[in-house]
Amino acid sequence: MARRKGLLLDRAGLVSAALDGLQLSGWSFEVAPTLACARELLTGGEFSVGLVAFDAADSWPLRELEGLLSRYDVEWIAVLDRSLLDSEVLAPLLRRNFYDFHSLPLEHDRLRMTLGHAHGKASLFEKVAPQQDDEGRFGMTGRSAKMLKLYRQIDKIVAVDAPVLIGGESGTGKELVASAIHRHSARASKPFVAMNCGGIPASLIHSELFGYERGAFTGAHQRKIGTIEAANGGVLFLDEIGDLPLDLQASLLRFLQEKTIVRVGGTERLKMNVRVIAATHVDLDRAVAEGRFREDLFYRLNVLHLVVPALRERKDDIELLAQVIYDRNQDLRSHQVRGFSAEAIHAMAAYDWPGNVRELINRVQHAMIMSENRFINAADLGLTAAEAPVPTLDEVRNTVEREMIESSLKRYQNNVSATARQLGVSRVTLYRMIDRLKIIV
Repeated sequence: MARRKGLLLDRAGLVSAALDGLQLSGWSFEVAPTLACARELLTGGEFSVGLVAFDAADSWPLRELEGLLSRYDVEWIAVLDRSLLDSEVLAPLLRRNFYDFHSLPLEHDRLRMTLGHAHGKASLFEKVAPQQDDEGRFGMTGRSAKMLKLYRQIDKIVAVDAPVLIGGESGTGKELVASAIHRHSARASKPFVAMNCGGIPASLIHSELFGYERGAFTGAHQRKIGTIEAANGGVLFLDEIGDLPLDLQASLLRFLQEKTIVRVGGTERLKMNVRVIAATHVDLDRAVAEGRFREDLFYRLNVLHLVVPALRERKDDIELLAQVIYDRNQDLRSHQVRGFSAEAIHAMAAYDWPGNVRELINRVQHAMIMSENRFINAADLGLTAAEAPVPTLDEVRNTVEREMIESSLKRYQNNVSATARQLGVSRVTLYRMIDRLKIIV
């Protein structure tokens, strides 16, 4: 059986000597007398569990220690005199950063059980780099039926060169879809130029699209290339196309028909080779019926049509998306935060996400920064905790067994033999139950 590796931070060396005397089978420990030494060992080795020895509340510089503890995927156990648990300085650090503590003196069975539980928990968090297809495709995240359908549609669209109209609510990732089409098409090596039609004043949109010559108007001191010309050979992404003024719609339609542009203030007609991908969150069919959008432009753009599903329509992806956002924003994570609680995951699944993926990103990033908990809960996300599910028979049985064992252990001051006699089971059976129920002795 392979020996498990542990790290011991021990400034004075007293715990190290006691640990050697215990002769814990299946474990080997490397000792670091300083934080610098610990950092070097953690960088070069694979440790599932770490022990930190405290002979006083100020044994280690706490800010530097907390930075070290939070950086590595190690389950930490504090080794200290029980009197230090009352320290106003040390107690908050233990709550935030340690899996458990072991009060001195070291005891073989108790320490072995604590180490075993910590190692088991560390094993749950071992990260295997996911394959791209495990998370999604085209740089997008999702494995739900709605997303699999979207991937199949994109597979077909990247093989041709026609205009694309992408629909979907705000925050669903329409620009991400447009970028994916560009990256996986024959135009991937050419420019991808994005323009938000709703974010530019109406008086400037024409010159932004088509560019202008020097002297075309007051302030035009030199020639400027427009977004269409900048995207020549590649893809022009027109976001919020439904906000384009009607007079500009006519100019865009002319470009789509003739594949040429004339800069503002110029006379030369320039040939362009641009694939146009447009996106909107508005109902263009209704806009056409109400006279707010040209019908002929709508049909020019809507050769290929995609709809990006709202987040509430693919709730199977929410937990995966939240984890990907968490993993990609580790620089924002508060020191003690280790992931999401079950309550947070249930709350995210129950919420309707009117702001879609953009709102999910915002809430997760906020929680990673502001949470004071080890695991992000519903309140950290600004959500209401979902109603707890009805427990299973096994869960009820485990709860009752745990309460009985903990009560008996407390009555007999953690004397396992006396507890086993009182409960009518053997010591071996009791140890198995303690291990299964993750009871700290």
